[in-house]
Amino acid sequence: MSARIEVLKSHLSPYAGLQTPFRDELIATARKLCTTGKGLLAADESQGSCDKRFKPIGLPNNEENRRRYRALMLGAEGLEQYISGVIFQEETLTQKYDDGRSFPELCISLGIVPGIKTDKGLVDAVGGAPGEQATQGLDNYEKRAAEYYAQGARFCKWRNTYKIQNGTVSEYLIHHNAETLAKYAQLSQKQGLVPIVEPEVMIDGNHDIAACQAVSQRVWAEVVRALHAHGVIFEGMLLKPNMVVYGSDCGTVGEPVEVARATLTTLARTLPASVPGIFFLSGGLSESNASAYLSAMNACTDLPRPWAVRFSYARALQASALKAWGGKEENKAVARKVLLHRAKMNSLATLGKYNPGEDSKGAKESLYIKGNTY
Repeated sequence: MSARIEVLKSHLSPYAGLQTPFRDELIATARKLCTTGKGLLAADESQGSCDKRFKPIGLPNNEENRRRYRALMLGAEGLEQYISGVIFQEETLTQKYDDGRSFPELCISLGIVPGIKTDKGLVDAVGGAPGEQATQGLDNYEKRAAEYYAQGARFCKWRNTYKIQNGTVSEYLIHHNAETLAKYAQLSQKQGLVPIVEPEVMIDGNHDIAACQAVSQRVWAEVVRALHAHGVIFEGMLLKPNMVVYGSDCGTVGEPVEVARATLTTLARTLPASVPGIFFLSGGLSESNASAYLSAMNACTDLPRPWAVRFSYARALQASALKAWGGKEENKAVARKVLLHRAKMNSLATLGKYNPGEDSKGAKESLYIKGNTY
């Protein structure tokens, strides 16, 4: 009987934890991504999202222009001072920089860790409340993860969303999404990829900050429970949550200290200290608010903050640079300068030293897109 118990314990992940030959590598990669003063550039927009980005500047959405867009950012000299990792989209992972090197090869040469978005997008959550969505992509996932690793990726990202309606989200969605995120994280670690777990309580709605905090706490607690149940190695994963903010239609914009305290308090109640880093999404916040809120969290000294508190921004890093570029070769130098400024502002925010006075008026423009998809 005792031998049988030992066999069961060795095979049940809650007892023994996930068994993977990549354990030490996962932990080392997660720590590298959490390097002081750095964050992640989320360049994982789908073709549909690129269409939304390109239309305002009159740029055709084709494969070559999507390559040029990513090359614009990766070619900014000095980017590695502020960026520890880049999240690519599947198409982009295999594309090449202007000199013929693959984007992952270019990143590695700069000391930047290449990553990959691995989910396959949102679908209606059958069994949830009307309007709720789940994320697909677990079919043949281990095979895909192994291929991404072979192509140079060392971390990955998977997004699930939670839309607050009437002050809450359904228990079905909370449980279903948590199980999906945990299974994704488990399978990713088996194949050597550090999983970024992204449970996004969306900014859409007229809820107040208290409702966002209550829902975020319930969501994050359930995600952590599922991660434990799947034996995920907490030291070899990262969390990419929303900040606790007022809803987009609430009519109130939170002050940095208010958002910082609500967010850190909620995380302290739910997330183990063994997770090395939190990389916030910007979720439609303006460039300046995304930086100010992050900075206020890192300047807070009287609340628990055992994790590295960093950024993983797309729009809040790229919006002004994209506008400056306009798809024109002659604007590349200016656009790269704008991108580096934004990266520097967020680097300062990870140190609690962001100064809004160093930003332009354009940084205050809202980047909110209702029901945004990636």
